[in-house]
Amino acid sequence: MRNLVRQELVARQLAEQLAGRTAQRVLDIGCDQGTQALRLARAGHYVTGIDSDAIALGAAQAALAEEPPEVRDRVQLLSGDGHQCGRWFGPRSFDVVLCHGVLMYLPDPDPMIASLARLLAPGGLLSLLVRNRDALALRPAAAGDWRAALHAFETDRYYNRLGLAARADRLSDLAVTLSEVSVPLRHWYGVRVFTDNTPENMAPPVDGRQLAQLLEAEERAGRTDPYRQVAALLHVFGAK
Repeated sequence: MRNLVRQELVARQLAEQLAGRTAQRVLDIGCDQGTQALRLARAGHYVTGIDSDAIALGAAQAALAEEPPEVRDRVQLLSGDGHQCGRWFGPRSFDVVLCHGVLMYLPDPDPMIASLARLLAPGGLLSLLVRNRDALALRPAAAGDWRAALHAFETDRYYNRLGLAARADRLSDLAVTLSEVSVPLRHWYGVRVFTDNTPENMAPPVDGRQLAQLLEAEERAGRTDPYRQVAALLHVFGAK
């Protein structure tokens, strides 16, 4: 359920920020199984998706193969990561750049953000999805791990549910970095305010109305203070 909430909210937030933009050139760094790439292609945008995980990229390719020809023609999937984009693509190559769930695995997000900002055309959008440092204590506290909760106040490091070492960002720090690379903060949302601590394999509600209400509650919380400030993830948009 957590992944469904994440993907659905991110898609809605992207749609809101892209309203009125047609046939955009989109780069999706860390496209994973292609969920957002395919949604954007269905909406008429031209998407280049990049991922270094062969299994995830294979799933994206399989999902793309099920799409109608007009959608397939608007998507290119490549094996690689964001560090290679400077060699593959020239400045101002894209109208929209997505970097979702990637910065948390880098020791310092600033060089990657600067590299991606150079790929944006004038008026372009940079969409970042990061772990919220100001909410790091909530997950261990909900699990009753008070030692880890106290430690989370002092660090930006944590282990995710896969057991991988990761890092969290503060909105204020990202805003400074975005300003420095001439892609100042335009808007931001919270993602997963209420459902971040649901069990790992918990399925979404079967009842369609209940699921719609859950998503509406998460969507409203993600755009409303103070709720969005303690979301597990931050969805941050910069505009060139």
